[in-house]
Amino acid sequence: MLIKKKIPRKQWGLCLVILFLAASILFTIFLFTDDSRKFHSFSKELFSSELSGDTLSLHYTLAYPEKYGFSSKAALPAYQAATPKDSAYIQSLLDRLSDISPERLSESDACTYELLVRYLTLQLSGIPFSYYAEPLSPSSGMQSSLPILLADYTFRSEQDVEDYLHLLDQTDTYFEQLISFEKEKAGQGLFMSDSAAAKIVEQCNSIMDTDLLSSKSHFLHTTFEERLNKLAETKDITEEQKAHWISENDRLLTTVMAPAYENLGDAFLVLSGSGQNPEGLAHYPMGQEYYEYLLASSTGSDRTIPEIKQMLFEDFQQNYTALATLVHMYPELAAISIQQVPELPFDSPEQMLMDLQNRMKEDFPPFPHTDKSFSPVCTVKNVSGAMEPYTSPAYYLTPPIDDLKNNIIYINQKNQPDSLSLYTTLAHEGYPGHLYQTVYSQLYLNAQKASPLRSILHYGGYVEGWALYVENLSYYYTQAIAADQPLKAAWYEACRLNRNLQLCMYSLLDIAIHYEGAGPEQVRRILQKAGITSKETAAAIFQYIVEEPANYLKYYLGFLEFQTLKEQAKDLWGTDYSDRRFHQFILETGPSDFRTLKNKMYAAAQDVILSAKAGYFLTSSSIMLSK
Repeated sequence: MLIKKKIPRKQWGLCLVILFLAASILFTIFLFTDDSRKFHSFSKELFSSELSGDTLSLHYTLAYPEKYGFSSKAALPAYQAATPKDSAYIQSLLDRLSDISPERLSESDACTYELLVRYLTLQLSGIPFSYYAEPLSPSSGMQSSLPILLADYTFRSEQDVEDYLHLLDQTDTYFEQLISFEKEKAGQGLFMSDSAAAKIVEQCNSIMDTDLLSSKSHFLHTTFEERLNKLAETKDITEEQKAHWISENDRLLTTVMAPAYENLGDAFLVLSGSGQNPEGLAHYPMGQEYYEYLLASSTGSDRTIPEIKQMLFEDFQQNYTALATLVHMYPELAAISIQQVPELPFDSPEQMLMDLQNRMKEDFPPFPHTDKSFSPVCTVKNVSGAMEPYTSPAYYLTPPIDDLKNNIIYINQKNQPDSLSLYTTLAHEGYPGHLYQTVYSQLYLNAQKASPLRSILHYGGYVEGWALYVENLSYYYTQAIAADQPLKAAWYEACRLNRNLQLCMYSLLDIAIHYEGAGPEQVRRILQKAGITSKETAAAIFQYIVEEPANYLKYYLGFLEFQTLKEQAKDLWGTDYSDRRFHQFILETGPSDFRTLKNKMYAAAQDVILSAKAGYFLTSSSIMLSK
C-alpha cells in the first residue's frame, strides 16, 4: 500500500522555483542550439553550393572532398555576368542570416557570421558592376593562371587523374564562355585597351607553344608525367594506366587545350579596337563607384578614399624623411651601384627559409598543433620558362585546408633576384609570410571547428598586407645579420624604405588614375619628380596600374592597416603588449576584413578590463567577509 505524504507549502514553492529554473535553462539551451543548428546547416549548404561545379577550386580547397560530401563530376566553373537572379539569391542568403542571432552562436561561429554578412552585403553592392570585372587581365587573368593551377594539380588518387583530364577536356567550353563575356563587355563599351588585348593575344600564342607541344616537352607534359611517376612509385597505379593517361594527356593538350587558346587569341584580335578607354576606371560611366567597391572588396578596408590618401601621404612623408636622414648619416649609400650590392651569406633558398624560421621564433608563436613536432614541408621551385613573362616574381600555392603538410613556393628567375630580394621574397611567401600565416590560421580554425566556409571568403588586404608587413620585418633580420657592418646594415634599411616609398607612390597613383582620372602624361610628371625619368618606365607603370586596379593597395593599404592595428594594440594592452601576442591575435582571428579585426581586438581588451574588475570585486568582497 502506497503511503501519500503531504508536501509542505514551503517545499512546493521550492519545487516550483526549481522547475521554473530548469524550464528556463532548457529554453535557453533550445534557443542557443537552434540558432547554432541553423547556422551550421546554412554554412554547410553555402560551402557546398559555392564549390560544386568548380572542381579546380574544390581541389585546391579540399584534399579529400568526399569526406565533406562532394561527389559531383569534374567541371570547370561556368563564367557569365551577374543577373537580377544573382541579386535575389544573395539577398535571400542575407535574409536567412537575419533569422539567426549571432549572440547565440559560439565565438568562432559568431565571427564567421559577422564576416559573412559583410562579405555578402559587399557582393550584393557589386552586382551592378559585373561587366567592369576583368577575368582575362594581362597580368593575372585565367589565360595565365589556368596552366599554373593545372601544372600543380595534386594527384592523390586515380580519381584525381581522371578529374584532371576531364578539366582539360572542358578548356574549350570554358574559354568560349569567357569570350562571350568579353563580347558582352565590348557591347557595353567596357572592353580593355588595344595594348592590353595585344598582350592577351601574345600570351595565347606563346603559352601553348606548338613546338613544345609537338616535342612533348611542354611543362603540362612534363609535370603531368612527374605526378604520375609518384603514383606509380607507390603502386597506386599500374604502368598500363600510366601509359594510357600520358597518351590521353598528349591528345587533350593538342586537340582541345591548344585550339582553345588559339580560339581565345583570335577572338581578342577581332575584339581589338572595340575598347573605348585606354586609361583608368574614372573615365567609365560609374567608374568611380566601381573603384570604391573594388577597393573595399580587394583590401578589406572600410576607409574612405580621402582617408586612404591621407594615410598614404603621411606614410610617404615618414619614409622619405627616414631615408633622407639615413643617407645624410651614410653618404656612401648614394655611391653604391647595383653591382656592389652586398650579398647575404646564404647559398640556397632553403638556407634562407631556415634562417627566417630561426629569427622569427621570439616574436611569432609556434604552429598550434597537438603534435609539437609538426612542421610543414616547403618545396621551392622555379617558374617554368614558358610562364616567366606572365607570372609574378614569386608566388605561394595555398594548400587544401585538410592537408596542410605540403607547401610550394615558386620563384620567377626572369630577373635573377639578388640575395636580399630573394631573402625578403621568401619571407613574404614563406616564413613568416603566406606559408606560415596560412598554415597557422587554418590549423587554429580547424581546431576550433570553424566552418570551412571561412576558407572561401577571400580577404586580399589581410593576406597580402600580412605578407608585406612581415617582409618589412625581414629587412630588420638582414640588418641583424650585418650588425658588425654598419654601412651594409644601413644599405638594407635604405632598401626597405625605398621599397615602401615605391609601393606607397604606386598606391597613390592607383587612386589618381582610377578615381581622379589622371592620364599618362600627368603620371609621367609625378614619376619624374620622384626620380623616374624614363618615359618607357613611366608608360609601363601607368599601363600596369590601368590593367590591375587596386592591386598595389591590396598590398600596401593592407600593410598600413596592420601597422595601425599594432599601434592600437599597444595602446589597448599597455604593459601586456608584446609583438608575439599581437601576431598570435591576428593569426588566430584568421583572414578577415579590418573592421572585424579591430572589433575583436577592442572586445578582447574590454573582456580583460571586465575580468580585472570582477577579480577586484571578488577580492574586495572576500576581504569584507573575512573581517
